[in-house]
Amino acid sequence: MIRLFDIVFSLLGLVFGAPVLLLLTVIGLFDTGSPIFCQVRVGREQKPFTLVKFRTMKVDTASVATHLASSSSITRFGHFLRKTKLDELPQLWNVLKGEMSLVGPRPGLFNQQELTAERARRGVYAVRPGITGLAQVSEIDMSTPALLAETDQRMIQSLTVGDYFKYIFMTVAGKGAGDRVVKKD
Repeated sequence: MIRLFDIVFSLLGLVFGAPVLLLLTVIGLFDTGSPIFCQVRVGREQKPFTLVKFRTMKVDTASVATHLASSSSITRFGHFLRKTKLDELPQLWNVLKGEMSLVGPRPGLFNQQELTAERARRGVYAVRPGITGLAQVSEIDMSTPALLAETDQRMIQSLTVGDYFKYIFMTVAGKGAGDRVVKKD
């Protein structure tokens, strides 16, 4: 049932959101010269997949977890995209392809060994990663791997259709800060 919702909502989002996606792409082109960001992430069953997002950081930023990146790497337009969560819109393509779900554990990077091991131990990789979930609306990010994996496990074990819609609504309404970038400047 959840997969059916994922397909319907991601397809509708891509079709009806196409003008917004195009506008953000053009603005991003002027902002960084490369508006789309692709990064290999840990997917279901720990298989790699390429996550697609709008670029929010300078092109030469190191490929590290967000909490390890410098806040000076985020562009002015990138701040807007992150605050409004519009940087996540291209992931609807990942959802439509079946690599992700709208709701699930946020996919980590392969160089986040502690998080990957903790999630593997807790069975988190049995499901598709998601754009949002319990950890995101609870403001738990990848800087606390054990807590994040525990929260992901709890969400997976108790996820209902009602929770699915609740987490999406909470995300759209602005609940949760997403992955925080620590001020290092």
